Amino acid sequence: MYDLLIKGGQIADGTGAPSFTGDVAVKDGVIVEVGKVSGTARETVDADGLLVTPGWIDIHTHYDGQMSWDEQLAPSLWHGVSTAISGNCGVGFAPVKPDRHEWLIQMMEGVEDIPGTALSEGICWGWETFPEYLDFLGRRNFAIDVGCQIAHGPLRGYVMGERGMTNEDATPEDIAAMAAMVRQAQDAGSLGFTTSRTVVHRATDGEPVPGTFATFEELYAFAEAVVASGHGVMEVVPAGLLGEDIVNPARDLAWMKEISARTGCPITFLMGQNHIQPSFWRTQLDETAPAGSNGPLVRPQMFCRSIGVMVCLESRHHAFVESPIYKELSKLPYAEMVGRLKAQPELRKAMALEGVNDVLGFPTGFNQWRGVYPLSNPANYEPAPETSIRAIAKRENRDPREVALDILLSEDGKGFLHRPIMGYADGNLDPTYDLLSSAHTIPGGSDAGAHVATVCDAGAPTFLLTHWVRDRQRGPRLPLEHIVRKQSFDTASFYGLKDRGRIAPGLRADINLIDYPNLQLGKLHMIHDLPNGAQRLMQKAEGYVATYVKGVGVTKGGEDTGARPGRLVRGGAAGRLPS
Repeated sequence: MYDLLIKGGQIADGTGAPSFTGDVAVKDGVIVEVGKVSGTARETVDADGLLVTPGWIDIHTHYDGQMSWDEQLAPSLWHGVSTAISGNCGVGFAPVKPDRHEWLIQMMEGVEDIPGTALSEGICWGWETFPEYLDFLGRRNFAIDVGCQIAHGPLRGYVMGERGMTNEDATPEDIAAMAAMVRQAQDAGSLGFTTSRTVVHRATDGEPVPGTFATFEELYAFAEAVVASGHGVMEVVPAGLLGEDIVNPARDLAWMKEISARTGCPITFLMGQNHIQPSFWRTQLDETAPAGSNGPLVRPQMFCRSIGVMVCLESRHHAFVESPIYKELSKLPYAEMVGRLKAQPELRKAMALEGVNDVLGFPTGFNQWRGVYPLSNPANYEPAPETSIRAIAKRENRDPREVALDILLSEDGKGFLHRPIMGYADGNLDPTYDLLSSAHTIPGGSDAGAHVATVCDAGAPTFLLTHWVRDRQRGPRLPLEHIVRKQSFDTASFYGLKDRGRIAPGLRADINLIDYPNLQLGKLHMIHDLPNGAQRLMQKAEGYVATYVKGVGVTKGGEDTGARPGRLVRGGAAGRLPS
């Protein structure tokens, strides 16, 4: 008898091959048969009319601290993710000396915009070394599987102390000590090493992340340590990602290719279109094309939509937080403040014209508002120029700040504004389409668990299926099977997770059942459920009938079942991954 039998679904198996109608049988957490299956099961699901896919592998999350207190790991749970990999961008929480906890928290708060108060209250410290961190996580249960990478920032701080924290050059002895710790982390099950090269990534004290200016020799030693372990990758946030390096944006691409070619280390780097060098992404894509068996393996990790700031009137930062009127009104209960502003047009106009805040790039000049859009429900992440705040204000002969405030006050004060920052220099997602079309790129950058109050891209897997396969109106779409493969087999295989990412006998039963015609992103909203009551954006999805992790249903009908089959995934021999 099977544990689970999924009957008659449309199976997109993750290989990219045409989907087909068939059954999936599961026993002891493993897929045992695919096709026409007979026999009985403890749970039989009629999947007629449903799409059956592998669980999504999200390779770019920042749940590093959250994993110590949270078993659910939302929003990822709500979007069919079955494996989430953290430790990206050169930041994390291990290794760490007992007196450096607060320093790591300040680094994570500055780089990834996770409230330091929430981290200070929420993290359940129980480790010093990276292997000890993995052991701590290995004793915990989660809704989904988690994997970790050792990060450059905490590693430098641990080995070099103040010198590492302030980005002094590492000595040969420093490099040897750090490389040895990377190897120890890899042997314990780390999935790779990560580093950040962008000066935009800074701790709350303004200091760039440790490792930002590391030498070629330092980075080369880490790649050698990864390769010596027999598994793992190097993940890089390059300089110039946001257009901040206009002198020599290709310098990181050069060393990545050289290190990969000389060591054999697979390298993935975040890549997207920025407004300063809007075509450089194409150069990066061309220069990292597969170079043969002896060439470098450097794969662009691309965002599936524009990266942007989303704010509502409840946000810590919005265009009116410095308004004296807002400061006074914000002392009231939120609903009362909204009611007053909606009922008193003159008060509303006066507050709008006091909008002076530009913390997140929301400008006050008329022309600059052309890059800010209302966020509709369902959310439209490829808005047309004529829907911008500037365009609306011009048509209505109003100040754009008045238009913006009206949108924030809509839906009982739950309205949102969206400002794309990266990936939207042309006012469309055509560059993203080209990147997604490439067989060489892998989707990443969801940043699940990071930028919690201003960005919510953890729904990227759902957006890939809805916008890029079914709903896009402003350009071409992509085949369903291609998109399924991109975020299952492609991501799993690059990270060496050979036991998942496809619907095939012998592999883990990480499976999504999707009511595809009705799949859509849910409404974006603000919640206050982090430790210390800190706020974060949340966005669920409609249409995931069920998500199974190791054959156990973790969501059904859009609800958390309470099951926690997820565990720490260790790479290499420590994880005993099948060859």
